[in-house]
Amino acid sequence: AQVTPKQVQFAIEELEKLAEATLKQTGVPGIAIAIVHRDKVVYKQGFGVREAGKPAHIDADTVFQVASMSKPITSTVLAALVGEGQIDWDDRVIDHDPGFRMYDPFVTRELRLRDLLCHRSGLPDHSGDLLEDLGYDRAEILRRLRYQPPDSGFRSEYSYTNFGFSEAAYATAKASGESWDELAAQKLFVPLGMTSTSTRFADYANAKNRALLHVRVDGKWTAKNTRQPDAQAPAGGVNTTLNDLIHWMRLQLNEGKVDSRQLIDAAALAETHTPQIVTSFTPEQGRVGAYGLGWHIGVERGGRVFWRHSGAFSLGMRTEVAVLPSEELAITVLSNAGPTGVSEGLTESFFDLALYGKPQRDWVEFANRMFDEEVKQELGQQTDFSHRPTPRTAPLKLSAYAGKYTNDLFGIVEITEKNGELVLRSGPKPAEFTMQHWDRDVYTYQPTGESAGGLAGVRFSIDSGGQADRVLIENLNIHGQGTFSRSK
Repeated sequence: AQVTPKQVQFAIEELEKLAEATLKQTGVPGIAIAIVHRDKVVYKQGFGVREAGKPAHIDADTVFQVASMSKPITSTVLAALVGEGQIDWDDRVIDHDPGFRMYDPFVTRELRLRDLLCHRSGLPDHSGDLLEDLGYDRAEILRRLRYQPPDSGFRSEYSYTNFGFSEAAYATAKASGESWDELAAQKLFVPLGMTSTSTRFADYANAKNRALLHVRVDGKWTAKNTRQPDAQAPAGGVNTTLNDLIHWMRLQLNEGKVDSRQLIDAAALAETHTPQIVTSFTPEQGRVGAYGLGWHIGVERGGRVFWRHSGAFSLGMRTEVAVLPSEELAITVLSNAGPTGVSEGLTESFFDLALYGKPQRDWVEFANRMFDEEVKQELGQQTDFSHRPTPRTAPLKLSAYAGKYTNDLFGIVEITEKNGELVLRSGPKPAEFTMQHWDRDVYTYQPTGESAGGLAGVRFSIDSGGQADRVLIENLNIHGQGTFSRSK
């Protein structure tokens, strides 16, 4: 039997209490929640404030950056073009963007839009994100993907990449002769009445009613960061509101229709909800997770199929959208703080309440713990550079390390002496980082950006002449590409 309006209403009442309690327990400044059932908006509510310590409240018109929740929105735009016959999911990428190259010429030749949109191109996880942190622009990041060796066979494994996904959208826009921003507005935002939605950071920055990003500083949520994601706008650059997302959720539930208008071809939209590659398998539950075109697809414990996608900026934002098509039920939860499990936790709690009458567990606490573990694991893979060894071995003269070092993927880094210290300069508009000596030929520095993490090691290799000939920058070495050779 389908979930009844009465069950949904009960779940909403309980969810509201849970959201209030979560704000108090976690200190997260703000949350926004919208729920659609049987094509009706049954709930939309803002909780808390747009910026910690300021009185302005979150409401249904507050603009949020939704990070990777942009992906299913982008695949909806592309579905509109597929429905019109302008593109096909199986078009070759180089037929739309002839200059694009992958590491392997065979993959370059055979790569389809579908492969990039479901993350099965062979590009390693999050390829290109570090280039964005270094300050490269969109065109240069996409050009440099050709220097990234694959970490899996073509079409054999799921490996999530923002810039691979974005290339599918940019290639399509290039072929249409319009910018991605114009295409998204023309094909989806304008016809659907999403008047506060865009793919430009400037529009978010200029919005008077916007939720700021918050991270924890000394135990308090603080609005200290901005995240400018224009380079990967199709994958993570959408700005939107609850009121606008409601239109889009109705479109998803109604096979491309809103208010009896068929805005997007039903078959093209259905393809975005169709599994393309397996992402996970849980043998004890017999459940398979998959990725469609911009959607995670799975089966909840009662056997119902769901579509969902989360979004996260480690600089201070967490979002979630989830759809149960068989129940004609969808929810989105946006929060202006991160990392935190609030959005996922409240979403899971709502579905448990609607389907089973009570949450299976404390999902917010469970999700928070999961993110804490992820952070610990990431840090655990590296040396703890916050503790210097004792005794320490002295470094060589600083001039032995100074010089220019190059790498195909990341470009040039320059190590210079300044006021008796070593300074690392990297990126196209070089940012300067003062390095601290750690031990012998190892220094540390604090990277910045979305993928920054903690202190990173800089390890010099010394040649027989007593001079560094290579340097390994550990935070750039996630896929073994972090070694730079001294320029001759």
